[in-house]
Amino acid sequence: MKIKIINKSTQLLPRHKTNGSSGIDLHANNSKPIVLKPLERVLIPTGLFMAIPKGYEGQIRGRSGLALKHGITLANGVGTIDSDFRGEIKIILINLGQEDFTINKGDRIAQFVLSKYENIEFEEVETLDSTERGEGGFGHTGV
Repeated sequence: MKIKIINKSTQLLPRHKTNGSSGIDLHANNSKPIVLKPLERVLIPTGLFMAIPKGYEGQIRGRSGLALKHGITLANGVGTIDSDFRGEIKIILINLGQEDFTINKGDRIAQFVLSKYENIEFEEVETLDSTERGEGGFGHTGV
């Protein structure tokens, strides 16, 4: 699938690193290094603008290596880029680690995944069909 993109960063266009990769690395496009202190959040520009096709969403996900090694993740869990958004893609990072973390221009800070979705319409009813699980949740199946 082709997606129209404007690249105002100094990086090459994002691309899959391997044949089986679902995620595409996004790079920081900050003008100067940003020091992210523990429990601090910051909005990092990427310099990228995309036209996501209708019926799809761009998902912004954290990078597992940053989370494991430094406690750096996304403040909003998973970010969503809607198909009608045309602004710059920016990443909300949070430092859950115990040490300062420096973000330099060009650092890989997040992943982009394209996901198909369906528009939904709710139908209000009085009851739902029963299942074996029923209302069980929050660890009801054991450890």
